Amino acid sequence: MLTLLRSLYYLSFPVVIGAVLSNRMAARLSDVDPVHWATPIVLGLVVFIIYTVDRLLDVRKNRIDASSQPLTARHAFHQQRAPLLWRTVVVAALLALVLTFFLPESVIRFGVVVGVICAIYVGVVFRLPTRHPALLLKEPLVAILYTAGVWGSIWVQRPSITSVDVVEGLMFLGIAFQNLLLFAVMEQLQTPEQPLFSLATAWGLENCGSIIRWLTLGVVLSAFAICFFTSDRFAQRSALMLSLMSLTLYGIQRYPAYFLKHERYRWLGDSVFWMPVLVL
Repeated sequence: MLTLLRSLYYLSFPVVIGAVLSNRMAARLSDVDPVHWATPIVLGLVVFIIYTVDRLLDVRKNRIDASSQPLTARHAFHQQRAPLLWRTVVVAALLALVLTFFLPESVIRFGVVVGVICAIYVGVVFRLPTRHPALLLKEPLVAILYTAGVWGSIWVQRPSITSVDVVEGLMFLGIAFQNLLLFAVMEQLQTPEQPLFSLATAWGLENCGSIIRWLTLGVVLSAFAICFFTSDRFAQRSALMLSLMSLTLYGIQRYPAYFLKHERYRWLGDSVFWMPVLVL
């Protein structure tokens, strides 16, 4: 059982499930018309494809360039199973393609735009040198693309978007960036002798810690503002849930020694995106 859980963890299944659950929360928040049933399925498949291909290309890059960053346990897992994972990606892509024909036209157009951006991102990251300054855009860009997939796929199916929708979408964006920045900080603490090139190495641990704290403060204050200025009970509950997600990530940052053991920070950090299930 432990081996199975670890394999699912390495395959980014917590991120995939988190994206689907967060997407359902976004759908219920702006529940004007029913959201198409294929939307969360295609979203989950696409998130899995992007994360898996990104890891597989990192592995290939490491094999080509001996000076590239050392492989993590997650990358080693992908390296050992590369042929099988490439076949799995192809199957997932074909399934996503078939389901695309069932989606509304607005979602297809939106998905094509986001998909092209993701493909360009993955291709550029693979070709750039290990410590190219452009790679520092990885954390914010991934946060933006992840949020766009989760919230944008709902918004394009709505006749109008409320200010509450926008604020909670921005709160989610802050949490996604907070999650990635936290991981960069923890990875540097985990291997200080061989730090991975990220915003944590460029900005410094202290500055990154300050940004995480300010993000948490912004999310929490936004949640309280929504509770005061809207009477929508679900909007209030979802806002408070987003604040708890952000506070959880802040708590991980506060106690690095504990959460570095057995990569607890990754297990809990990715699992915060499951928390929306508590309000669905």
